[in-house]
Amino acid sequence: MFAYIVRRLLLIIPVLIGVSLIVFFTMHLAPGDPAVIMAGPQASESDIEAIRDNLGLNEPFYVQYGVFMKGFVTLDMGESVQTREPVISMIKNRFPNTLVLALSSILIASFIGLTAGVIAAVKQYSLFDNLSMVIALLGISLPSFWIGTVLIYLFGVKYRVMPISGLPENWWTLEWIRHLVMPASTLGVASAALIARMTRSSMLETIGKDFVRTARAKGVAEKSVIIKHVLKNALIPIITVIGLNFGRLLAGTVITESVFAINGIGRMIVRGISTRDFPVVQSSVMMVALLFVFINLFVDLIYAYIDPRIRYE
Repeated sequence: MFAYIVRRLLLIIPVLIGVSLIVFFTMHLAPGDPAVIMAGPQASESDIEAIRDNLGLNEPFYVQYGVFMKGFVTLDMGESVQTREPVISMIKNRFPNTLVLALSSILIASFIGLTAGVIAAVKQYSLFDNLSMVIALLGISLPSFWIGTVLIYLFGVKYRVMPISGLPENWWTLEWIRHLVMPASTLGVASAALIARMTRSSMLETIGKDFVRTARAKGVAEKSVIIKHVLKNALIPIITVIGLNFGRLLAGTVITESVFAINGIGRMIVRGISTRDFPVVQSSVMMVALLFVFINLFVDLIYAYIDPRIRYE
């Protein structure tokens, strides 16, 4: 097990290098010049050139990339081109909101998806099964920004029962939870649909196995058969979907945070892209990628705990 963990940790290095190269060159090859944006429309050519020299934009790409990677490893990520605020401070202030939003979304998605998937599998071809799968298909198909807009209109504008933007600074208060409900539900809908479909499929595959028929023949209660025998042995693909969706939710906050005006990493990335703020975009995407890699490692380690048949040498 220890050797497996070490190998997976070593694999993080080429993954992050690949992500950093894609992000770095995508930002630099995109049209627009951050020096021109910073200088403003009335700036002279000499002013723009001075800003380029100050930001190191006149250096070759490989030099700029080396400076960026060194800064990321040492957590000295430079300053925002627009606000001159240290990037590490900006990430530190905003990342908790993004992480809490993603965690809340995956909890909502897991609860709804597992519940609907288990009931649909137990009551196969019933009205609930057919209806839940149709709803799941709709949940996968609808874009998150549309769902968020509909929720804002219904519960924030028409009935005025929920706040529509921002997150209060005081965590774990009733008002903070009320602000979190709609954005977390917006992100969780599509994930809940995927989890429900995977849970149903995995359980139907397991429910016909010999050990399940043996348990029923021995007189084990049906509830115990479903939970301890069927669901436990069907969890591996379900856990995989939950883990991958958690990583997807971190990326999905880019749109949802903009819709609900939440001060998180996703909204900061959108602003950074529009203003060509290289340090902010590159460092933020790298932090999200790093967390996503560790989530995948954590999911792989859970496999051995859930299913004793899995052993890592």
